[in-house]
Amino acid sequence: MGELIYGAGTSYEMDDRTLAHIKVATGLRLRRQESFYVSWAIPSNQGSGRISIWASPSIPLQFHFSGSRPPELNRQWLQALDASAFSEGGMLVMRESDAASYLQLEAERTAASGDTR
Repeated sequence: MGELIYGAGTSYEMDDRTLAHIKVATGLRLRRQESFYVSWAIPSNQGSGRISIWASPSIPLQFHFSGSRPPELNRQWLQALDASAFSEGGMLVMRESDAASYLQLEAERTAASGDTR
């Protein structure tokens, strides 16, 4: 398990694969000086609920990986994380297996609304 370290030291445990995808997706937005929420569900074995953090170029983020090798990135998962950051709730950290269905629903919503993001 890796850690996302936010601000002055608040840390959140995540598996390395998820953490690697969050790192790339947030990095793309922060490089463009964009600020947004990053939200994820807390597993029931850790008490349930949700966490949201404000990602901003002015707030330090550290990504601490437990493994020595970076995982291969799933482009579809990165696209889904990036697309979710446009929502009012910000980037939703979803499971890798949910990325394709999220992108499909987003495409349908966009087509129905005429939104041309």
